[in-house]
Amino acid sequence: MRRIIWLVPLLLLFACRQEKPVVSFMVFGDPAEYAAYEALVAAFEAENTDIDISLTHIPSSKDYRTKLATDFAAGTPPDIALLNYRRVPGFAAAGQFEPLGPYLDRSDVIQRADFYPITLDSFTWQGEVVCIPQNISSLVVYYNRDLFAAAGIDEPGDDWTWDDFLAAAKALTLDKDGDGTTDQFGVGVEPSLYRIAPFVWQNGGRIVDDPTYPTQLGLTRLPSLQALQWFVDLQTVHGVAPNRLEEAAIDSETRFVQGTTAMYLNSRRGTPTYRESAAFDWDIAPLPRGQQAAGILHSDAYCLSAAAKNKDAAWRFIEFANSPTGQTIVARSGRTVPSLIAVAESEAFLDPAARPARSRVFLDTIPDLQMVPLISTWEEIESTASEEIERAFFGDITAEEAAILARDRTEEYFTLGVRP
Repeated sequence: MRRIIWLVPLLLLFACRQEKPVVSFMVFGDPAEYAAYEALVAAFEAENTDIDISLTHIPSSKDYRTKLATDFAAGTPPDIALLNYRRVPGFAAAGQFEPLGPYLDRSDVIQRADFYPITLDSFTWQGEVVCIPQNISSLVVYYNRDLFAAAGIDEPGDDWTWDDFLAAAKALTLDKDGDGTTDQFGVGVEPSLYRIAPFVWQNGGRIVDDPTYPTQLGLTRLPSLQALQWFVDLQTVHGVAPNRLEEAAIDSETRFVQGTTAMYLNSRRGTPTYRESAAFDWDIAPLPRGQQAAGILHSDAYCLSAAAKNKDAAWRFIEFANSPTGQTIVARSGRTVPSLIAVAESEAFLDPAARPARSRVFLDTIPDLQMVPLISTWEEIESTASEEIERAFFGDITAEEAAILARDRTEEYFTLGVRP
């Protein structure tokens, strides 16, 4: 009898442990990024001992998207996924995410007014906030200050132009040993629709015919085509960026980290890696200006699967991750420009002792940010168009041919796409 009485508390304790909810959370990124999410999870679990977070890390963003799509198709998605706003419409149109607007409106921790408005807009589907934005970034120019100094070139100003950018890129592209092979490139950039978009907007063009209800790409229109031509000419005419073989041998981001490319276009996402791996002095500058200022939004959000069994527990983690405490943890890693205005304006982001010294560039350019269209087939549209842009960038076809092919090859995706 005494043995039975002694066992009862243990059985009750075991039952309580079994009922403790486990929330699965999947992220992607470099080791430095992953460390930030490990710290975030540890901080949450320290304050919320009744919930366990199971963190899964997929290093490659491409592999991450493939696994996420496969898991959703199989009915085994993670409870929480981190997604860029361009990727969300495909899942939202299929009803695979639990809308988080109602949770946000009930929260005592975060409010809609706490966020930069464009971030909430980018994750709004059919009038409801679907995911909670973690960050807001623009495309910027990371540059090697040591190489600029060695070449005797002034560092980029806040108001530099396309001509200034090209002149710097030319001066920083060098064949140091005279063997006919470029040893140092002026610029590295991914030839994609997402990268050329801000330059199209800066030239008064459009990447689609109608931003509100897009039916086709707009790269064949003169202002858009002129911007595409300028972008393609960086490699095909001026040779300030690696050609196809050179890029395949060593990609531009690696060249930047190694100190053999002077400027590299990227979002805030590259900062943790450059802090850790670049053995030179570097900083950032805004994109050079065309006829007008324009940037492209980079924003990721925490999305809750509609199939999650413990939605309230999952929301508690999302709420914590987007609280000032949670966003401060990730911001200190360098990974994000916080979507919470107060955290973005704090020392957690604007740390004067951490690179880049000009972090405020990310905040100053927020008013100029634009979004790509929200349509369920945007991923297919973007990837298909980028194939043609890449071919033009490496000289296989002309910029005009790329614009026409991109428009024609994506026509069906616009027809099939669901819009909010």
